[in-house]
Amino acid sequence: MKKTKCPFIAALFLLVLSACKNDPPPPPPATDIHLDSTAQLGKYIVDKDGRTLYFFSNDVNGQSACSGQCTTNWPAFLADTYATFGAGLSSSDFTTITLASGAKQTAYKGWPLYYYAPAGVAEAAGVTSGEGLGEVWFVAKPDYSIMIANYQLTGLNGTNYLSDYTPGDGRTKYFTDGMGNTLYAFGKDSSLKNKYTKPDFTNDSNWPMYQTENITVPSTLDKTMFAVIDFNGRKQLTYKGWPMYFFGQDNQVRGSNKGVSIPAAAAPGSVWPVIVKDAAPAPTP
Repeated sequence: MKKTKCPFIAALFLLVLSACKNDPPPPPPATDIHLDSTAQLGKYIVDKDGRTLYFFSNDVNGQSACSGQCTTNWPAFLADTYATFGAGLSSSDFTTITLASGAKQTAYKGWPLYYYAPAGVAEAAGVTSGEGLGEVWFVAKPDYSIMIANYQLTGLNGTNYLSDYTPGDGRTKYFTDGMGNTLYAFGKDSSLKNKYTKPDFTNDSNWPMYQTENITVPSTLDKTMFAVIDFNGRKQLTYKGWPMYFFGQDNQVRGSNKGVSIPAAAAPGSVWPVIVKDAAPAPTP
């Protein structure tokens, strides 16, 4: 009687099936842009190879101010239109700007993105040696509540001002939110005390409170100098005791700092100065 081979074939099939079930799942595909992290810096944005991406404080208006030798040390990040994004990042936050060369540079929340390549040598993956250089280069983080702008002060009156609020052309380093909107202090406030905003918030549109409980700042700033206060149920961020505000007539335009000349009858910067790292602490009540 001829024996069938079916039992052998069936056993072989079950053995192969069992082996397949024990194979580890394939790794997820690498994304072009994703997040990395360190204990010191927290989460920051990298390309598909893990190379760190950076913001430039001079770019607060959303345009690249990096030219000449700067482009050798800080090459623009040029991503194609088919980029994919890792967890914690949204494609809607990424845009492109056109450089003078015609190249398309990728920006995140309005900040053009760069690599660091000192002397033209590309920084290795996982390295963040460009962080804080000149206090104008910072790792690109997805959740900054404070960024540092390095930009011209121009009042609502159209006059350009230097850092000491005398007329002149030159850059000033000052605080913005993560989207490049200028932050101000009110000269009549005292430490952790908002004296401008009315209890019913009817004047909040003139100088809106900076409302956030998030304190994520560049590494060159002392995080302990920031605090959150409660003003009639709303949370306002402070620095060295100074409550922080926007200027309504800046209209959330990146880099606009028109409030420095308000009110017109006062000396520029005496009532509504931009907030700077070396600001004196707010006076005690």
